[in-house]
Amino acid sequence: MTVINQPASSGGFSLSSFRAKFVLVAGAAVLFNLLLSSGVAIFNVQRLSEDVASQVGEGLTSVNEEYLRTYIETTAQRADLLLDGVQAQLQTLSSTIQYLTDNPQTSAAIGESLRRDATLSDQLIYNAAADWAQNAPTAPTAVSVWGYLLDQAGRPTPAAENEIEKSVIMDLLGPSLMATGSPKLQMYYIGSKAASITRSVPYSDQATTLDQIYPGHNEGPSFWDFFFPGIYEGWQSWIANPSLRPTESDIVTTVPYRDATTGSMVVSYFIPNYTPDRSDVSGGVAVDLTLDQLVTLVESVNIAETGFGFLATSNGNVLATNQLGERTLGLVASDREGQGVTGLDRSLRQSTQTSIAELELPGDQNTVLRHIFLQEDGEEVPYLVVLRQLAPTNLWNGQNIAAETMTLGFVVSERDIYHSLISAQGNISEATRSIINYQLIVALLSLLVVLAAIYAVSGRITAGLRALATTARRLQDKDYSVRVAIPGRDEVAAVGVAFNKMAEEISYHTENLEGLVAERTRDLEKANLAISKLNQRLESENFRLGAELDIARKIQMMVLPKEDELGTVERLEIAGYMSPADEVGGDYYDVLHAGSRVKVGIGDVTGHGLESGVLMLMVQSVARGLQESGNSNPREFLEVLNRAIYKNIERTRTDKHLSLAFLDYDDNRVTLSGQHEEVLVIRADGTSERVETMDLGFPVGLESEIGPFIDTLEIAFTTGDFIVLHTDGVTEAEGPDGSLFGFDRMLDSALRHRQGSAEQIKAGIIGDLMSFIGTQKVHDDITLVVMRHK
Repeated sequence: MTVINQPASSGGFSLSSFRAKFVLVAGAAVLFNLLLSSGVAIFNVQRLSEDVASQVGEGLTSVNEEYLRTYIETTAQRADLLLDGVQAQLQTLSSTIQYLTDNPQTSAAIGESLRRDATLSDQLIYNAAADWAQNAPTAPTAVSVWGYLLDQAGRPTPAAENEIEKSVIMDLLGPSLMATGSPKLQMYYIGSKAASITRSVPYSDQATTLDQIYPGHNEGPSFWDFFFPGIYEGWQSWIANPSLRPTESDIVTTVPYRDATTGSMVVSYFIPNYTPDRSDVSGGVAVDLTLDQLVTLVESVNIAETGFGFLATSNGNVLATNQLGERTLGLVASDREGQGVTGLDRSLRQSTQTSIAELELPGDQNTVLRHIFLQEDGEEVPYLVVLRQLAPTNLWNGQNIAAETMTLGFVVSERDIYHSLISAQGNISEATRSIINYQLIVALLSLLVVLAAIYAVSGRITAGLRALATTARRLQDKDYSVRVAIPGRDEVAAVGVAFNKMAEEISYHTENLEGLVAERTRDLEKANLAISKLNQRLESENFRLGAELDIARKIQMMVLPKEDELGTVERLEIAGYMSPADEVGGDYYDVLHAGSRVKVGIGDVTGHGLESGVLMLMVQSVARGLQESGNSNPREFLEVLNRAIYKNIERTRTDKHLSLAFLDYDDNRVTLSGQHEEVLVIRADGTSERVETMDLGFPVGLESEIGPFIDTLEIAFTTGDFIVLHTDGVTEAEGPDGSLFGFDRMLDSALRHRQGSAEQIKAGIIGDLMSFIGTQKVHDDITLVVMRHK
């Protein structure tokens, strides 16, 4: 036995030695202590500065954001109140004309009274060259009657005369409404579509103006169809179906456009009048409003030095902003030409700033704050965007009416509103960095001093470990007699004792290794023999079970109706298809033919596999026996079959049951009974019917008595008609994307193949189904029966 004693000297020093690691660990501990003590001080200073900066920042941020929220909400309210005031005046005029429409005698009396006043005369002057009639400029309102509403003598038709009289009240109300409230370009009345005269205030030579701007408008058939196609029809559709109205109001507004005569940005608001019985539209009242006030409201927004406001439509077109806003948002302006109007197109979606082009406008009337970055001189500058929707309106876009909500937005540079905070945070951060640098220098000097001291005493401490390392290398060279002797009672000495015991055990096990290997080999041979016998037994059981399943499947397929058997059915073509998901399926279909009576059954046993297949065979046998016994009553047939199946299920102690339905054909009609999937009926003319069976029966085998739940339904079935029966394996088949084939796809497939025979229709549907499934695994049995009347 060789004993290795602890070396007297401290030995050499290398980076891979334990001594070096000891020095490193000890030094790290000292460094940690130094960093911890100085770090606590630094942390407290830094936390204090961060707390101050955070509290100041949170307060300033909260105040600024609350200010911006209040500012934009107040501005939005001012804009909504502005528009509400105009719409209220419009509704006042509309309500007055509606009252006169509902009370024609009052309307006639008012008209008669007003006609006595020469200044309010609606005496029309016919312009033969232009083919329209208009009253004199001395009147407060301009009444225009277009050529298609005049007779050969240039006089208004009776319908046009009625519209003129009904709107005469505007001579009194119009000037007052124009003089009060927000500035308006004009207010006007348009008659019904059959007599679309116009009356506008203030008076203008509108007929001549329209001839110049809109040539051809006087050719008819209606003022509505030429200038505002879709608005009148939209109101009519709301009468028939109020749910089609985009908002709760009847008022419809146009998209903002540049007026051809004044050059101002305007919008028009329309409100309908109805017939006394409210069954149709009888005309409408409108007002043209300049956007100058809204534009001024938006362009006057002043937030710090870089803040501005903008007003945009729901599609992102900016209606109003100042020059700073147009430049900051990266807008590219262009005129959008139209018939007589020019719209201004400055879409956010076409912005040169990516974050603006991708800016999502709010979906409700809650104020939204978003932080974005804009490119300025090659630098990303943070901006704060505040968005608020205005009240929703019904918008006519030139063709139809849809919901529209304009959005008010404020934009301001975060550097601008947080300038003082950013400066203070920078100074605090600079001071904190200086303190940290001083602490690191002190810690580094302290570490160097301590490392020198640790190195001086590490040799003595690690001597015992070097002795253990030398002994371990001898043991690695298979010198199992080596032992280590380390004096002392510390942990290193305890490791030496444990090492010597381990060396003794290695020596013992090495000498006895061959015996242990032979013993383990014998154990493994016994285990392998047992596994081999078990595998042979499992292989035999699997072969037997496979053979039984194959026999069950063959029996199941044998009892299905054969083609020659189906060919003997008079006046009917019947084709069937069944494909089980496993070796044995749980679907059932049969065609029972006895004399003139034909009974077609289809069902689906819960689950699939051997138990489901056996239950399916039971149903087939019982149904065949009942048919042969002459039982022709569909309800009794199902009652007796259910009792028989229920007793068999009790005997076999299975938890299976099935949905089951029968079709009894006799003399151009079928009688449907039992609960199963929907039945598809395709008529000779291509029309289709979906027949629900949920109320015609109850799952078979679930209860002993189902008579109270059974009902029947008679369906006409004549030449050219065909019926499609299926199990849920057809409609619930999955495609590669996880979608279901569904009843609608089956219906479409049946309609495509409806001109063929029953066999061709069946093959067509199955072909479409398999194409839909593709490579997807089939999870359920698939059964389809097509019955066609010859």
